[in-house]
Amino acid sequence: MKQHSVREAWLEDAVKHLEPVFSKAGYAIPPVRVSCGFPASSSPRTTLGQCWPRERSGGGVNEIFISPKIDDPVQLLDTLVHELCHAVDDCFSGHGEDFKGIAQTVGLEGPARMAHATEELTVKLMMISQELGPYPHQAIVFPPPRPSNASRSKAKCGQCGFEVTLLKKWASYGAPICPKDNIRMQEDIPETIENTTDYDSDSVGKGAKAPPDEIRRAIS
Repeated sequence: MKQHSVREAWLEDAVKHLEPVFSKAGYAIPPVRVSCGFPASSSPRTTLGQCWPRERSGGGVNEIFISPKIDDPVQLLDTLVHELCHAVDDCFSGHGEDFKGIAQTVGLEGPARMAHATEELTVKLMMISQELGPYPHQAIVFPPPRPSNASRSKAKCGQCGFEVTLLKKWASYGAPICPKDNIRMQEDIPETIENTTDYDSDSVGKGAKAPPDEIRRAIS
């Protein structure tokens, strides 16, 4: 059993240990840099890993980041396999068919965004984790999320459809008068950020497609 004192050294060694898993599936792991760090443009609470395409790296390699939330070696290796599948594809297909093909062949299962190791692959990862030794990191624990203070009421005109958002401190006065039809507006059902149509999240479980971009972005 090895003893690593630096997280990145453990992660680099992990990539070497995972090479046979990919080569057996017919894939070569491209040059990568793996670090412990929070994802960019994604929820740090829910995103466990992220891979950046080579064109975004000054070194021309795939940059992979594993969340500091993880300190369990097997879960970390599971996440690393997922991100290495993105590296093999250089993030071209996102979580599309090409990624799915790579992931399934190396031993991942489940929805593409949450693809994780099968029981057979998990056994291999457990053996690899024993060879690597302890991961020199203690997980960062997020505080419980604060209760949403974004709850808000809306008022809507029954004739023209004009809408306004009512601040909590003024909502007790009732709905205002529509400036167009000069009638009292009707209060709508209070809504929170989570159920508005413009709410967006890059969490692992979200399945919405990102807008097209001339330069490919990181894939979680």
